[in-house]
Amino acid sequence: MPMRNYLAVATAAVLIGGAGTLLVAPASASPSAISHFDGGSFETPTVAANTFQGLATGQSVGAWRVTSGNVDLIGAGYWQAAEGDQSVDLNGTNAGAVSQTFTTVPGTTYMVTYSLAGNPEGSPNLKTGKVLVSGQNFQDFSFDTTGKTTTNMGYVRRQVTFVATSTSTTLTFTSTTPNSAWGPVIDDVTVKACPPPPCCG
Repeated sequence: MPMRNYLAVATAAVLIGGAGTLLVAPASASPSAISHFDGGSFETPTVAANTFQGLATGQSVGAWRVTSGNVDLIGAGYWQAAEGDQSVDLNGTNAGAVSQTFTTVPGTTYMVTYSLAGNPEGSPNLKTGKVLVSGQNFQDFSFDTTGKTTTNMGYVRRQVTFVATSTSTTLTFTSTTPNSAWGPVIDDVTVKACPPPPCCG
C-alpha cells in the first residue's frame, strides 16, 4: 500500500445502514473462542503513528485473527479512524479477512454494528466485501471512495443481526475486492445481545 497524502477536508457524517436477521447453523466450539466479543476498534497491537502494519493469514489483531489473505492495520494519523486511533484495511497486498470467535447463548439474538469506509488512494473506487456469521454469507457490502480522502473517509454505519444456535459464533469480515492493495476499511465493530423482540430494530 503506498503512503497516503493528507488533505484538509471536513469529516463526513456517519450514516445508518440496513439490517437483517439470520438463523445461524450450529458451529462447533472453537478453542480460540473468547468469553465475550472484544477489540472492535482494532487498537491492539499499537502501530506506530502515521504508519501501517501488514498482517498475514494466522497473525492476530488483538482478539481478531487474519483468516485469509492479508490485511493492513492502520496506525493513528495515517487516516481518519471511525473510533479510537486505528482501523483495518481488508486488503493488504491482496484481499484478506479477519475473524473473531466468541461465546454465545443459543437462542439469543445478537446485533452486530460496524463502521465501513474504503481506502481512498487506489483503484477500484468501489470496494466490496462480505460479513460472515459462522461461515455463512449474511451481508454483502460495498463502499464508493469517489471524493473521499484520508481526512474525510466518509464512514457509514452498518448493522446485521443473527440468532445463535451454538455456544460459540465466529464473525468474519472479508474483502471481495480482487487484485488490489486498496480495499474496504472497517472499524468500531460492536456485538450486543438483544432482549426478546421487538429490540434490534
